[in-house]
Amino acid sequence: MAVWRETPWDEPLIGEGIRLRMPRIDDYDAWARLRSASRAHTEPWEPAWTQDELSKGAFRRRIERYDADRNAGSGYPFFVLRARDNVLLGACNLNNVRRGVLQSADIGYWIGSPYVRQGHTRAAVRRVLSFAFDELRLHRVEAACQPANTASRTLLEKVGFTHEGLARAYLNIAGEWRDHERYAMLSTDPRT
Repeated sequence: MAVWRETPWDEPLIGEGIRLRMPRIDDYDAWARLRSASRAHTEPWEPAWTQDELSKGAFRRRIERYDADRNAGSGYPFFVLRARDNVLLGACNLNNVRRGVLQSADIGYWIGSPYVRQGHTRAAVRRVLSFAFDELRLHRVEAACQPANTASRTLLEKVGFTHEGLARAYLNIAGEWRDHERYAMLSTDPRT
């Protein structure tokens, strides 16, 4: 059973200077340009890119997976757009939504290199947390980042996540299993 709001796909979530909405196939050109231009910025923190990572076919498969996750209630992907002109800034996703006794999800995000340190990522994470806790009624949202990713660790702490410890060899990044710092925020925690 899908748990998405009873609204059209195109109705955005509004945040501080940003809009978040489901990615669409017609986003391909803007997405491919931004991902390509930001590769050096994002690559140290992400899984290895596939050979066809930026192809239209790979993007179409990504959109199909997003649709399936959303319809299953297991994932909610959002593209982050600047509110004033709808420029694509990055993405912020809720993944691995777990129901039953757990009621949790993982959050992940990236922002294009031209838009870093402008408050967009913080605004997106805060709005997706509101969606997770207030609309999906989740109890816990978790995040992971590499110990050297000071910007991400600082962001998570600023929005109210609590550091929970080190997960050894947690994710495969660029073909190598890497340790990650684990963070979590509960629906009952203060939001900043």
